[in-house]
Amino acid sequence: MHRPEITPPDWLLHPLRRQTGPLPWGGVLRGALGMGPLLAAAVACGRPQAGALAGLAAMFGSINDRPGSARSAAALVGVPALAGAAGLLLGQASGWWAVGLLALVGTVCGAVSVAGPVSSAAGVQLLVLTSVGCGMPMAGPVWQKAGWYLLGGAWSLLLRLAVRPLPAFGRLHGERAAVAAVFDALAEALRAAGTPGAERARRALTVALDRADETLRLQRLLRRPGRRRPDELRLDGRFAAAAALCEASVALLWEGEPLPDRMLVGPRRLAEAVRRDTSLGRLPVPVAESPARSAFDRAVLAAGLAFDHAPDGAADRRPVRRPVRRRLAAGGPAAGGRSGRRAPVRRRRFVAPAGPAGREYGLRVGACVAVTTALALVLHADHWYWLPVTAAFLVKPDYGPLFSRVVNRFAGTAAGVLLFAGLGSVAAGPAPGRAVLVVALCGALIAPSLRHFALQTGVVTLTVLAFASAGGDSQAAPSRLVDTALACAVVLVVGHLPHLADTRARVGHRCAEALRHTQRYLAAVLAAPADGADAGAGADEGDGADGAVDGGADRRAELRRTAYRALADARVSAETLRVELLADPGKAWLDVAVHAERIADATTACAIRLAHGAQRPDEATIRQLVAAVGAVADALDSPTGAADALPGGPAAEATLPANCRTLHDIAAELRGIHERGRALAGAGV
Repeated sequence: MHRPEITPPDWLLHPLRRQTGPLPWGGVLRGALGMGPLLAAAVACGRPQAGALAGLAAMFGSINDRPGSARSAAALVGVPALAGAAGLLLGQASGWWAVGLLALVGTVCGAVSVAGPVSSAAGVQLLVLTSVGCGMPMAGPVWQKAGWYLLGGAWSLLLRLAVRPLPAFGRLHGERAAVAAVFDALAEALRAAGTPGAERARRALTVALDRADETLRLQRLLRRPGRRRPDELRLDGRFAAAAALCEASVALLWEGEPLPDRMLVGPRRLAEAVRRDTSLGRLPVPVAESPARSAFDRAVLAAGLAFDHAPDGAADRRPVRRPVRRRLAAGGPAAGGRSGRRAPVRRRRFVAPAGPAGREYGLRVGACVAVTTALALVLHADHWYWLPVTAAFLVKPDYGPLFSRVVNRFAGTAAGVLLFAGLGSVAAGPAPGRAVLVVALCGALIAPSLRHFALQTGVVTLTVLAFASAGGDSQAAPSRLVDTALACAVVLVVGHLPHLADTRARVGHRCAEALRHTQRYLAAVLAAPADGADAGAGADEGDGADGAVDGGADRRAELRRTAYRALADARVSAETLRVELLADPGKAWLDVAVHAERIADATTACAIRLAHGAQRPDEATIRQLVAAVGAVADALDSPTGAADALPGGPAAEATLPANCRTLHDIAAELRGIHERGRALAGAGV
């Protein structure tokens, strides 16, 4: 007798998932040197509460300690620490006034979380420390408490900058590693082409590009005033070459065919040259097998020119010889213009905190924090901060699915409370001494625990209970478990209320924004003769044509990166929604994000084919196709989600060239989004 296979739902399996990767030994060492010494010094001076505040800042610094350049660390560790100190200054409300204050702060912190990881981390610390300031009485003036917290944040930042491998102390080491990672990810994506792992490898390439782009952007913003150094200009040129090479690779990945091993050699040698900051050796001989492969070989050669013609600052400023420049111009977007020039400084586009996604995030966080604060005031006369702090960590939408966070938070808190009670019963010595040992051990465990939310929660619970024990609060452990259970129940109920859990605002708005960025990219590709490759291919002399080539390529590169970054954000939101507890339409939104990604891939492949002589559609068809993308984006962003707001087959009537597979694929993906959008509108989401 055949028994049907029972597959557990995704929302039930998600709490068991964990991240994998090598153990971050640098983070382990920095964590061990962070909280423990601060608390030990404060206890020795008779100021355990000051040590708890400084240690709390160091704990957040360890949580925000991520691989990257020194400038990235300054932003991820330093900016949130400033926000936490501001929260202590702000958290002076008492009694029921605290409900209104925390509701307002929670709404603002939730809204700004959509702007990026630094804003999200700053919002968390602002909200948590405002709750601590209101709900945990501490002796001393408020400015002094904020000063202790800033001291802990500064110590954590100092450790992040000082405790790292010796090669990392070299100039631009983190920036070079980020750019080299792009070439490595590109080689992996090419190796996976035509296999089931191709989509995952392509997403990893997008992440590497975003990380390198952000790292170089921070390097420009936080560098010393004055003229840029030759190595900075050289690295900018190499990243521009990497971006152009990735554009050419998209057409290969879009074709979905396995690639020969020779095509992996160029990116790997480029990665090694960036990592060692050396010139490039020999590259494989190009083989013109198809337009996409020919364009990729062109981009590899253009990258080689950028590497070999930029050994110093003078070479960076010297134009490439005109014959080479004209040959690359004929290659269009794949060549990326003059790859050895300074990469343009791009302004990063964020999802607006005041937009639909920001409002939805803010209302959810504000409502949950307000309810848990009111409940805490009813149950506790003082030290009531744990309830709203727990709610703040649970309801933050960018931290993952709500049900998964609730399960892992309760499990981690229970394990931490039981482990702390066990340590207290078997460890000898005074309570402050035991607390210092526990805090030092937890500091070393923070970096490995980031792989799973339950492990992280257990380590954080142990740390906070040790801080409370050092301050003389021996009854904290039992009440923490009860407060966590209450906060989990409140967040599960309030966080799933229909008007607060608006999936169209959370996911639909991101998908719509990604489509609008893709629309601008598509328009720039199809309008290329006005300012792009074709305009420069037939030019004889003069810098005007070359400037037009560079300007068109730069604009397309900027639009392409912005589109793929927005598409990656939309996919993450859709994948998170898919594993939510009440997520019937989650798969449909994920399909919308996948269709949008394929439109961007087909647009890039179209740019390559047009540069190699493919027939360009007429102006009326271009306007109709570009307008169709915008119409679908507007329909996805419609607050009512009405089915009649979606255009009926917007690209079906477009008269596309019969032999242009890329444009037909764009029209097909638009129809796929159109059908999914109608299904979502019919379901009322």
